[in-house]
Amino acid sequence: MDLFEYSRNQKLKKDAPLAEKMRPRTLEEFVGQKEILGEGKLLYRAIKADKVSSLILYGPPGTGKTTLARIIANSTQSYFEQINAVTSGISDIRRVIKDAKERLAMYHKKTLLFIDEIHRFNKAQQDALLPFVEDGTIILIGATTQNPYFEVISPLISRSRIFSLKPLEGHEIKTIIFRALQDKERGLGNFKIKIDDDALEHIVNVSNGDARSALNAVELAFLTTPLDDEGVCHITLEIAEESIQKRAVAYDKNGDNHYDTISAFIKSMRGGDPDAVLYWLAKMIYAGEDPLFIARRIIICASEDVGNADPNALTVAVSAARAVELIGMPEGRIPLAQAAIYVACAPKSNASYMGIERALDDIKNNRLGDVPRHLMDTSYKGAENLGRGKGYKYPHDFNGNYVNQDYLPINKRDKRFYFPTENGYEKIIKERLSRWNKK
Repeated sequence: MDLFEYSRNQKLKKDAPLAEKMRPRTLEEFVGQKEILGEGKLLYRAIKADKVSSLILYGPPGTGKTTLARIIANSTQSYFEQINAVTSGISDIRRVIKDAKERLAMYHKKTLLFIDEIHRFNKAQQDALLPFVEDGTIILIGATTQNPYFEVISPLISRSRIFSLKPLEGHEIKTIIFRALQDKERGLGNFKIKIDDDALEHIVNVSNGDARSALNAVELAFLTTPLDDEGVCHITLEIAEESIQKRAVAYDKNGDNHYDTISAFIKSMRGGDPDAVLYWLAKMIYAGEDPLFIARRIIICASEDVGNADPNALTVAVSAARAVELIGMPEGRIPLAQAAIYVACAPKSNASYMGIERALDDIKNNRLGDVPRHLMDTSYKGAENLGRGKGYKYPHDFNGNYVNQDYLPINKRDKRFYFPTENGYEKIIKERLSRWNKK
């Protein structure tokens, strides 16, 4: 490092955001993630003993992934190298591997490679790492906000330990904020700052477990608030609301939050909880989810979980999807909410869904049955001469527009696929089938 680079780095440190300045340097300073970093836990012991093996840190922003990697860097005897998958490519990987091989051969020193946002590497880039992770040339530490089981190739997953980091608890965010307000070396401890309790609660709540977001809000509030006559920076609720205007919803359309939220939405409709349905719907809308994706899931639930207990549910769901196509967003949220609530509050039956599943299973696993002769097509010339359709009874010729005759293949006469419930309209269907001697 030359004099100019040293000077530049010092200036960057001085002008860095508060969240960067307050980044913990040791395990003792690290806040949260006790499930994986509590004293005596595997990762804690591995870092303390400098025995870290390849691992992937997975969790939402602001939960300590990069910080943890830097703590490992500060405590290891291995050479630490860091790259970002957004700005790096195959050439950077090759350089790191080449240097790591030389370092291992000449100095018997391992290389610990930290790759931030590893999910941004494509399959070929990840494949390039694999042989050298496997033979121990490098120890890989990957950080990702995306589910690694979706975004990282299976061979790398199998050679790494996955550690899941959770959003920080409210009291943990408060600890981090108070530490920043009191730290005179790296934080704001040299200034007189008063933060009202409701302002602090608002920042903690809206930061949504993201320490970086909380510290950024505190710093912005401090920098934009004039000092009073006594030289005190007084952060009120109004100032806090201006400093962190919108909740940062953790939601990626290809990751866990996407699948977990839509799962909660569907299960809330199935379970009959309209309040939960509206909450998860609001989260998806707020996060910018495709409204037609939501509409399709409402349609599926209306048919799979409501079915013939209330046949109108499917009509309402399809109408809502069409309405969203016609009027777009944000107004489309209204028919989506209407349809989701209707489906949630409707009587439930999965008899139709289970019925087609049973029939498909029979088709797949058992001998197929032939179409009975009396049900065969007679629309073409000469069909009757072949005996096709002979003996068919036209239901409308009989009392009640029903006549008892066989419709299943001969070898399937005793099969039943549809078992209507006692719920909603399906109870009427069940009674009707009983009258028709369908057992």
